[in-house]
Amino acid sequence: MAALAHGRTEAGAMCDRVQGGLSAEIVEDLGAVETLWRGMESDPAVLATPYQRFDWVAAYARSAPEATLRIVVLRDASGRPRVLLPLVVAREGGMLVARVVGAKHANYHMPLFASREAAAMRPEDLIEPLRLLGRDAGIDVYALSHQPRFWDGAANPMSFRAEPAPSDAYGLILGPDPDSTVKRVFSSDARKKLRSKEKKLVEAFGPVACRRATTAEEVERYLAAFYAQKAGRLAAMGLANPYADAAVRDFLARGAALDGGTPAIEVTALVASQTGRVFAVFAGAVDAQRYSGMMTSFDSDPAVSRSSPGDILLHHLIADQTARGRRAFDLGVGEARYKANICDETIELGEVTIPVTLRGHLFALKAVVTARLKRRIKRDPRLMGLAMRLRRRVAGPGE
Repeated sequence: MAALAHGRTEAGAMCDRVQGGLSAEIVEDLGAVETLWRGMESDPAVLATPYQRFDWVAAYARSAPEATLRIVVLRDASGRPRVLLPLVVAREGGMLVARVVGAKHANYHMPLFASREAAAMRPEDLIEPLRLLGRDAGIDVYALSHQPRFWDGAANPMSFRAEPAPSDAYGLILGPDPDSTVKRVFSSDARKKLRSKEKKLVEAFGPVACRRATTAEEVERYLAAFYAQKAGRLAAMGLANPYADAAVRDFLARGAALDGGTPAIEVTALVASQTGRVFAVFAGAVDAQRYSGMMTSFDSDPAVSRSSPGDILLHHLIADQTARGRRAFDLGVGEARYKANICDETIELGEVTIPVTLRGHLFALKAVVTARLKRRIKRDPRLMGLAMRLRRRVAGPGE
């Protein structure tokens, strides 16, 4: 029979449950769990994505102060933290829904596991404590999207019986050195074409360089270029611009902030060396081992875009990430030509719903139907084209 204990700490309300040998607690205050969190993510044994780094989650949470943050910590019998899962809890249609922090800005919503051994637990030993905590906290359902089925070769117990996500993600393993990696990723013909395009860009604008933002001024300048380039691109497509939201811009600025350590988000640009003009921008969530692409843009001026500045930047970026010792590189969720051209790994994703109450079960049924419908549309070019036309019509001119 599950044991239940309630208490209060400086972190606010905290609930403990014991299930399958694991005790579970919910911590309400980000600062109260920072030391534990940073200790877990800095351990070489940790199994986690860059989106569960403390700095990434903190940047997102602090940019949305109205969000109700809850951090779930599962410990073993000796008190060692085994799993950490950051959540945002909100009312949706009369139900209290718990989602992983990051929304669509996070490509992967996997929990942070202390080690591969911790991730090797039975799925029910992870899911049942969440259900018990949910009852105590009044949560109706956990809606945990973008769960990788496997991460760095280890199975994710959270994805057990997950509904296939509408889209998967795409990545590649980086090699031991930049030259061999670039040759493996880009064919000789592709490299030749990129050299030719870069030469034409240089002829038109002078020397160009791939530069990672290493100062606050560069972060601000490259993000400003991204916002302008993305706004123009989305307007031309008749789509709404999520980056116009001040909270989103605040999150990206916080995530890319340089505070003496590795930022949660790295921003890199292809620039004209003499004038500083920004031709393309790429930004990604990072940890010690992986670069995970979050967003990209390019200058749509025909004099620039005909040289494919985004492709040139990506070529340099992969070489740079390899040279800096990262082992993996991915381009996030969703299908795109440039992803198919360079990626050699499909990261299968699942949609996980864990109902707690009867209303939560109804939410879960609807979520399954929605995920299947979206997946069918995305895998059918004709339906996808129809959906895009409808989206533009709904967005309307000037949106």
